[in-house]
Amino acid sequence: MKLDPTSLRLFVAVVEGGSIAAAAESSHLAAAAVSKRISELELGLGTELLLRSNKGVLPTAAGVELMHLARAVLHDLDDILVRMRDYAGGVRGCIRVFANISTITQFLPAHLKSFLAAYPLVDIHLEERVSAMIGRAVAENAADVGIFTAGAAGHGVETFPYRRDELVLIVPEGHALAGQPSVRFRDTLDQVYVSLHAGSHIHLQLVKAASEAGRLFKPRMHVTGYDALCLMVQIGLGLGILPAGSAMPYQQTLGIRIVRLDDPWAQRELVIGVRAYAGLSMPARLLVDHLLQAA
Repeated sequence: MKLDPTSLRLFVAVVEGGSIAAAAESSHLAAAAVSKRISELELGLGTELLLRSNKGVLPTAAGVELMHLARAVLHDLDDILVRMRDYAGGVRGCIRVFANISTITQFLPAHLKSFLAAYPLVDIHLEERVSAMIGRAVAENAADVGIFTAGAAGHGVETFPYRRDELVLIVPEGHALAGQPSVRFRDTLDQVYVSLHAGSHIHLQLVKAASEAGRLFKPRMHVTGYDALCLMVQIGLGLGILPAGSAMPYQQTLGIRIVRLDDPWAQRELVIGVRAYAGLSMPARLLVDHLLQAA
């Protein structure tokens, strides 16, 4: 026979209530219907489960054993329902997030902290990627949510404004440009540069800006992260460009100087990208909503 949860629940209610009438009342069923269920259960299991009398019922040895087993099974079933409701409500789940280094080093940590404080059972798998790769990953469903520089999204990606950041020039302490309030990028192209790796959105932007000025952008060295870039600038290997929010902590610890760039492209928009907002899982949708609200 196939045991069903309803019959097990009724059996437990009969044993706990001490009578079929009490179980029927608590379950909002007719006593005859409860009695029929118990009889079918005994028939299917091939053993007597209850000793019936005009004073009520008592479980047999088999009935006591079934009651313990049924309670454990019903508890597990209830736990399954609770956990699945949690997923449906966005309380539990796993979200794959790809973000560029600018977002990770400036805005995202605080926003993820507040989100996870509200939804502590949600897991977030965060990976750093360059903006162009993030757009592709979202389109190909390799990431649920992407955060990257505007303009890097391909076809099949919905985007929402997230934050704005500003690219700045960083120079070593004592450099001739250190005291300047601002400078145009084209006027610095005779200087030696250290740049992020060739696939980064910032490097590509600098190559494009130099080309529009009729010049070449040929850095002395490529590095993979902001910390390495700032260290190379500090010891005088060249100038660098990175987001202002990412540069400020290094200004305090390394003594580098920040100079604003008088170029329109230095003002950038960061966006949140998804394949389709309506198709997101509930946890992912809650995260997007949280990020947009924080923005």
